[in-house]
Amino acid sequence: MLDFDTCNAARMRRDPAYDGAFFTAVRTTGIYCRPVCPVRPPLTKNVSFFPSAASAERAGYRPCLRCRPETAPFSPAWNGTRTTVARALRLIEDGALDTGTVAELATRLGIGPRHLARLFAEQVGASPVQVAQTRRVQHAKRLLNDSDLPMTEIASRAGFGSLRRFNAAFSALYGRPPSSLRKPAP
Repeated sequence: MLDFDTCNAARMRRDPAYDGAFFTAVRTTGIYCRPVCPVRPPLTKNVSFFPSAASAERAGYRPCLRCRPETAPFSPAWNGTRTTVARALRLIEDGALDTGTVAELATRLGIGPRHLARLFAEQVGASPVQVAQTRRVQHAKRLLNDSDLPMTEIASRAGFGSLRRFNAAFSALYGRPPSSLRKPAP
């Protein structure tokens, strides 16, 4: 944690370089703010500094409605929709779309399916279903290269609902059936 004088000088200047580095709590109002808060600066004798928003809240302060300290740099809210997309990608990697739908995934994320599709189009350049399909095909290709499992088992482990869908997706991507990538037995 920075010393009191450094924090106070940054607060008085509203220095954006310190945004997220500390939070200013005002004893007389019970509110804590970011160093860049646009409100009139409180008297120095009434302020305390905390290293995180959580520590200010634990001390009994509530967040400022003007500067919204929960959106300070390095917080999940500051990352905005990138956090939502990253979480969706993790869920897809864990197989959320192997058994569920995009609508169910969106519900788990707390947003609507159309908004999820827009976020993926903007940030990933593909739909959630396309991301899941690519993940399945890549997993299947690794299993083809690294194991002697039968095709039906590979399709199942990769997350495909049927061997037919596995063959169609693989052929569409690689232009050949999955069996053509199998190394012949010595």
